[in-house]
Amino acid sequence: MTLYPNLIRDALATVTYAGTKKNLVESQMVGDDIVINGMAVRVTLVFPRDTDPFLRSTVKAAEAAIHYHVSPEVKVTIVTEFLSKPRPKADELLPDVKHIIAVSSGKGGVGKSTVSANLAIALARMGYKVGLLDTDVFGPSMPKMFGVEDAHPYGVDVDGRTLIEPVERYGVKLLSIGFFVAPHTATIWRGGMATSALKQLIADADWGALDYLILDTPPGTSDIHLTILQTLKLTGALIVSTPQQVALADARKGIDMYRNEKINVPILGLVENMAWFTPAELPDHRYFIFGKDGCKPLAEQLGLPLLAQIPLVQSVCEQGDNGTPAALDASTATGQAFLSLAQSVVTVVRRQESKRLNA
Repeated sequence: MTLYPNLIRDALATVTYAGTKKNLVESQMVGDDIVINGMAVRVTLVFPRDTDPFLRSTVKAAEAAIHYHVSPEVKVTIVTEFLSKPRPKADELLPDVKHIIAVSSGKGGVGKSTVSANLAIALARMGYKVGLLDTDVFGPSMPKMFGVEDAHPYGVDVDGRTLIEPVERYGVKLLSIGFFVAPHTATIWRGGMATSALKQLIADADWGALDYLILDTPPGTSDIHLTILQTLKLTGALIVSTPQQVALADARKGIDMYRNEKINVPILGLVENMAWFTPAELPDHRYFIFGKDGCKPLAEQLGLPLLAQIPLVQSVCEQGDNGTPAALDASTATGQAFLSLAQSVVTVVRRQESKRLNA
């Protein structure tokens, strides 16, 4: 049997590339350098990037198509090339980002995303360059909280790589998986798909120079947290909890994860959210509906600072739903609380940096 390039190309035209929904030839992924030596064939497939999620399945399908449509006796070698430059290694990621802070909670529903959004905005209002990454792949909330649910990030060319341009709102660069999935559709992914998507938001985005990158993490301890810890060098973590004992018990688990000797990420401090309830008509009244000063004894016991106590006010919920977070208005008690939190975070980070330099 005599092999020739068009025979191989016709076989590859039967393989659909999931990234374009077209076959490999129509997608212009088959290189011109098809090399034939007897019954041995060498084919080059060109993919958009080295992190292409369909790379392995496409290579296997191409090999199978040649065996099926040409001959099972063909010895197939497939070489992959990429249009964009390879992604930097983990220790080279985000070299222009000075501080990366994870906002975490052991339990869901304690207002961690609210704290993340308002902390980022407060830091931006203080004059810092700030980015916010929504790492909660299965329950992204930042597009709604920032009022940018209809935003669609686009690609930009940076030094030969195609990167995602973050959405900018209120002086904060923002990325979330919520920009890439339908808002009312559940994200049904296995762990590997979720972590791969998160790595792309981190490594394949044009974050630029930032003073602070805030990571809004999902509740608990999961694959997402491990991916963050393996991919980025964190400055530290903030632990958010309500004064409720159940929430505090879960907060301990979150603290334990970061303090694990294999992880060893500094805990910058605790944030007590929903510290008390203040009705709009009685601004001077405080009702401790989840318990009083619940985070204080935990902070003292673990030797951690309590960076802020954020009151529960109806407007906080309304502003989050409307895409206008409370930190935008520093004249309110809640806005002032988030500004105070931002100032405390800056102070703690500076102290930590000073200790490191003088060590």
